[in-house]
Amino acid sequence: MQPSGSYRIQGSAENRCCVEGECGGGDRVGTGRGRGACGGGGGVILVTGATGTVGRAVVERFPAGLRLRLMARDPARITGGGPGVERVAGEYGDPRSLGRALAGVCTAFLVTTRVGGGDDAAFVGAARLAGVRRVVKLSAAAVLDEGAGDLITRWQREGEELLCASGMEWTLLRPRAFMSNSLSWAASVRSEGTVRALYGGSGNACVDPRDVAEAAVRVLTEEGHASRAYTLTGPEAVTAVGQTRQLGRLLGVGLRFEELSVGQARAALAGRYPAPVVEALLQSAQRQRAGAKAGVGDGVAALTGRPAGTFTAWARDHLAAFAPAPATDGAGT
Repeated sequence: MQPSGSYRIQGSAENRCCVEGECGGGDRVGTGRGRGACGGGGGVILVTGATGTVGRAVVERFPAGLRLRLMARDPARITGGGPGVERVAGEYGDPRSLGRALAGVCTAFLVTTRVGGGDDAAFVGAARLAGVRRVVKLSAAAVLDEGAGDLITRWQREGEELLCASGMEWTLLRPRAFMSNSLSWAASVRSEGTVRALYGGSGNACVDPRDVAEAAVRVLTEEGHASRAYTLTGPEAVTAVGQTRQLGRLLGVGLRFEELSVGQARAALAGRYPAPVVEALLQSAQRQRAGAKAGVGDGVAALTGRPAGTFTAWARDHLAAFAPAPATDGAGT
C-alpha cells in the first residue's frame, strides 16, 4: 500500500543540485571529482526499476563482463540480462530488502515513480549506509523550467537535492517526455483511427527512452560523470498533430486528430491518476502550450556520441502496437 499523500506515475519522466542556471548536457554543477564507475571486476552496479520503461532498456544494453544486479518488487518479471546477472527483490518502503539489494554495490541507478512517497530519501539513506560510492538518478528536464511549480516537478527537485546533499557522488539524467508515451493512443488508433490529446499543436522535444537507457549505461560504466547533470531530448520538438501524421504515413492510413478540451483531458486522466497528479499533469501541459518544452539539447549526443533518435524511427520500431488486428471472416479452416 502506498503511503498517504503518495502517488505512483508511469511513463513520462517529464514532469537543484543545479539550483541556478541551465545544467544541460554535461555541465558540471558540483565540486566532486569522478572516481570511475567501479564496474569491471570491482563493485556491483545496481539497476533499480528493472522492469520499467527505461530499466528494461538499460538491462538490454549493459555490456558483458560487469557485475550487474537488477532490483524489482517482483524479480520474476525481470527480462534480459546475461549469465551471472543477479536479480533481487527490493522495495523502497522495506529497509531490509534495500539493505540486501545494496550490499556490495558501488554504483546505483535510481528510478522512483511514487510522487511524494519518500522513496528517494529511503534509497539515498540506505545507499549511504551500505557504502555506495555513486548514484545516478533518473530525474526530469522539467526541474529546469523556471515556471514549473507543479507537484511532480517539486518532487523531482526534492529528490535531486536529497541526493546532492548526501555526500555520495551523483549524476543526474533529466529527460523530456518519453516518445513511448504515445502508446497511450494505441487503442484508439487501432479501433477508431483517431488520436486524442490536449494542446495538439504544442511542441515537446520528447526523447526515445532507448536513448535515455544508452545514456544511463554510459554514465554507469564510464569515468568522468560525477557531479554532472545531463538534459536528454529528442532532435526536434514534435506536436501531437505531427505525431498523428507520422503514424498515419507509417501505417499507410489516414488518422484523425481530435483536440481535447481541458475538461475532457482531466476526465481521461482521472481514470488513471489521483486528482493531485491529474492537476500537475494539466499544469505541465499548459507549460508545454507556452513553449517551455520545445528546447532541444545535446545531452544524448554528448553521452552516446551519436544524434538523438527521431520520433519517426521510434514509431517505425513500435508500429505493431498501433496497427489494427487483421480482419477475419469467421469461416474457420
